[in-house]
Amino acid sequence: MNGKKVLTLLCAVLLSLSLGACGGGQTPGPADSGTESSTPAPESADSGRSMTFVLARRDEWLATLVDSAASAAAELGVDLKIVDCQYDNAKAIQYTKAARDAGEQVVILNLTDVNQAAPMIEAAGDMKIVLINTPPDDMNRLNENVVFVGSDEATAGQFQGEALAAYFKARQPDADRISVRYLLFNGILGQPSTNQRTASAIQALQENGVDATEAADPVPADYDRAKAMNSMEALLAAKTEYDCVISNNDAMALGVIDALENAGLDPAEKPIVGIDCTADGAEAVAEGKLLMTVYQNADGQGRSAVQAALNLLEGRPMDEGTGYKVDASNPYALYVPFEPVDASNVGQYR
Repeated sequence: MNGKKVLTLLCAVLLSLSLGACGGGQTPGPADSGTESSTPAPESADSGRSMTFVLARRDEWLATLVDSAASAAAELGVDLKIVDCQYDNAKAIQYTKAARDAGEQVVILNLTDVNQAAPMIEAAGDMKIVLINTPPDDMNRLNENVVFVGSDEATAGQFQGEALAAYFKARQPDADRISVRYLLFNGILGQPSTNQRTASAIQALQENGVDATEAADPVPADYDRAKAMNSMEALLAAKTEYDCVISNNDAMALGVIDALENAGLDPAEKPIVGIDCTADGAEAVAEGKLLMTVYQNADGQGRSAVQAALNLLEGRPMDEGTGYKVDASNPYALYVPFEPVDASNVGQYR
């Protein structure tokens, strides 16, 4: 082979290598303005292992869930894009369609509204869907392509009611039935988590020998600490008589505690119960300000959602590798158990 031919062949090889290095750009995220973070996929990860997590809103508990999902994605070699729609369902639909149009095969959805499950599923098109934390309005919407990862909300309220019943019965051991007046701080009205936590707490009180009546109308505080504090301050100003406080989450329970302390009152005088076992909630239990809380496993939900999404993508059972099992009555729902937390075991959760 003469020198001219060698030079020509060498140039062709170099040109081929150059074109190969420039091809195959990264799939874009749903929207630059909405993308908060992305976990870079390791070099060995398949190019198809890319998903978007559409988050309804960011609070202390959901932030932990998202961090856990991001960690699991990095460990599994998944490129996970996280977008926060800031409780705007139109944005949630926009981000979901953008993920679909970008060619992604699976999306993790934290619904802004249970009644918006149908349009969100429609927006996802042919993508497989993992609904996380907030279930759809109708669990019959679940199928082999649309699954749910969360916790059984009724269990959380049950633990609250049982703890309050034990508290009052310990103080009136000879009474056949006990009557108490409760203040109820509700989360977002209409959500299954709000309804189920509330109903199961009251039911557990009744089933355990306590007749519970409202001391005032339920307070819709939207799972928000400041709103709960302001509402409790108003109830205190009105000299509302009550025996206990039932809160659908820790943030609102802590808002109640803030109001009591601002008024110079001891929050330990009347039992207050919460849900989530946030860092501040666990601290309040340890200090005796909160009778108990219920641990909702954000890490378990976040990691399981990513694993379930990957399982759907690769044709495996949704619960494989999660450490949990699908619900006995619904093979498309995976429940991460709630756990009651009080002074006896709070050290394990701090």
